[in-house]
Amino acid sequence: MTILTTVDAPAHTGVPTLRRVFAIARLMMGLLVLAALITQVVAKILNNAFTPGEYFSYFTIESSMMNVVVLLVGAFLALRLPRDTELFTSVRVAILSYAVITGVVYNVLLRNLPGDGSYEPPRWCNEVMHVWVPIFIVLDWFLAPGRVRVPFKRLWLVVSFPLAWLAFTMIRGAITGWYPYPFLQPAGPGGIPSLLIYIVGIAAFIVVVAAVAIGFAHITARREHTAS
Repeated sequence: MTILTTVDAPAHTGVPTLRRVFAIARLMMGLLVLAALITQVVAKILNNAFTPGEYFSYFTIESSMMNVVVLLVGAFLALRLPRDTELFTSVRVAILSYAVITGVVYNVLLRNLPGDGSYEPPRWCNEVMHVWVPIFIVLDWFLAPGRVRVPFKRLWLVVSFPLAWLAFTMIRGAITGWYPYPFLQPAGPGGIPSLLIYIVGIAAFIVVVAAVAIGFAHITARREHTAS
């Protein structure tokens, strides 16, 4: 199965107007995230503060790059097809979960932390990736037409990337001594128990968000089937 599938009907046939509106919104938001990422990189380079190995190790940055791809692909699909494919809807569930956890962790745990004295890129870039995009992706999931029903077994797809990222981060941190977030430092306040609490709590939150999203897709699909 591929994200982009062929259909017998001509392109654009039966695409609801509201879906077209969200397609344009996805396009604009995807380009905005891309602009924020480029601005951050350029600003850091100009201020001799760009370390690729560290910058691209942040969960926010990696999930933001995913957001760019999924939002732009989603815009294309929304203009071409009346409904998304099951695989793409599953990917949207994952992206939704990552966006929500990114917004919550940043605004609850990281926003008010004192800076380390190093260069900080334009503030609007952080606001886009940690506030505007999570809000948009949540609204897009619950309001945009075209999502299809996906099985709960797709939760494995949602958790696979965060688990791989966590394993890479902890192994890299043990070797280099650098961790992207303070709550992931084994030698930080609270030690290993605190680290495990954060990991389990965040992982559980991601699963809950994904389960709610899948459950909502099931409910709306059932309503549409009943109405038809």
